[in-house]
Amino acid sequence: MRAAVVRGFGEPLQIEQRPLPEPGPYQVRVRLEASGLCHTDIHAWRGDWPVKPAPPFVPGHEGVGIVDAVGPDVTRVVEGQRVAVPWLHTACGTCEHCITGWETLCESQQNSGYSVDGGYAEYSLADSRYVGLVPDGIDPVDAAPLTCAGVTTYKAVKVAGTRSSDLVAVFGVGGLGHLALQYARIAGGTVIAVDLHDDKLEMAKQLGATYTINAARQDVAEEIQKLGGADQAIATAVSPRAFEAAFASLRRGGTLSMVGLPAENQMALPIFETVLKGITVVGSIVGTRVDLAEVFELHRLGQTKVIRETRSLETVNEDFAAVESGEVTARLVFTF
Repeated sequence: MRAAVVRGFGEPLQIEQRPLPEPGPYQVRVRLEASGLCHTDIHAWRGDWPVKPAPPFVPGHEGVGIVDAVGPDVTRVVEGQRVAVPWLHTACGTCEHCITGWETLCESQQNSGYSVDGGYAEYSLADSRYVGLVPDGIDPVDAAPLTCAGVTTYKAVKVAGTRSSDLVAVFGVGGLGHLALQYARIAGGTVIAVDLHDDKLEMAKQLGATYTINAARQDVAEEIQKLGGADQAIATAVSPRAFEAAFASLRRGGTLSMVGLPAENQMALPIFETVLKGITVVGSIVGTRVDLAEVFELHRLGQTKVIRETRSLETVNEDFAAVESGEVTARLVFTF
């Protein structure tokens, strides 16, 4: 099978032929149809974060395809079923987080495309207990971004507590943000889209954003405070400066939902303003199996639209560069 492999941090990915993997207990082998390119894949390739993957590895955690082989003890899925292979590859299933429905906080979790090989390949092994079940009628090229970008921002809006009449500022309206603004609208919020690129802001308008702000030309916090301040700010951008602007845009009692993971890993958080204004700062990490099922159902019902372009695995290095430079409006998806 073909796979894009990280041999060393920051080195060009190599397209290699690898043996077809055989599923073990609880595992299924998935013949991938599509696999999304998430900014996390670029961080993994560079080794940006404190906990690093170990080269060689295959990135990707937005894989969608057909189960073509099952291992022992698999009961949840069958051959021929379409599934999604998400960021959460597997968890212990027994810790307090797992048994209370927060498996994404499990300290023993394994992650697709990071601690185990992921979806930049024609076939992938997955834990049958943690795959997403893709409903009939959803295009696999749509399902791929929903498997991370969708469920991650859906969860971020959930934990932010967005409800009708709220003003929601989405910082960064690319692959994640264009879905975040849709989930905020589904929850009843009025959306402000913030980005550095006019083409992304135009897309945000078409997807239902009421206000748009170009952070390259305008003082974002000042403009949002003119509107009364945001009840929630969803920070998907990979810049600490964007997180600080998101905090400054909040009204009293507002909530900053932190989603993006900048390589710099630090932001200035003013204690005085946080306390006196009653600001809530919450981290939101991807979403659970239940969240992913809800995301797929919303899409099946026609309530969300995935903006994506398809690519071949052979162009992966050029595609990484295009995402980093901001040339890509929303999501790139490799198809097989």
